[in-house]
Amino acid sequence: MMEKIPTQTGARDQLMNDLKSVIHDAESWIRNSSLTGEDLKAAKEKFERTISSAKADLVHYQELAVEKTKEAAKATDEYVHENPWKSVAIGATVGLLLGVAISRGTR
Repeated sequence: MMEKIPTQTGARDQLMNDLKSVIHDAESWIRNSSLTGEDLKAAKEKFERTISSAKADLVHYQELAVEKTKEAAKATDEYVHENPWKSVAIGATVGLLLGVAISRGTR
């Protein structure tokens, strides 16, 4: 069926590290606003590279999420078409359980 994204944890960690780096660089840049010349240029380039990397990672993870969501929808659709009565029974059971839970919660 669906496979777990192999680098999911590592990718999340990398994205978080990139975002922390952006924040750290921005804070440093603000604190050291006396930077001039080559130091300012180097800090700006590093900051822009980090932001660019974080943006690229976000786009990549968004694409992966969309892909996995489509796979899940397709698998669900196939299951329902192959097992219509099981699907109806599962839906009815879930509905019944939710109804009981809601009715007990309103007492």
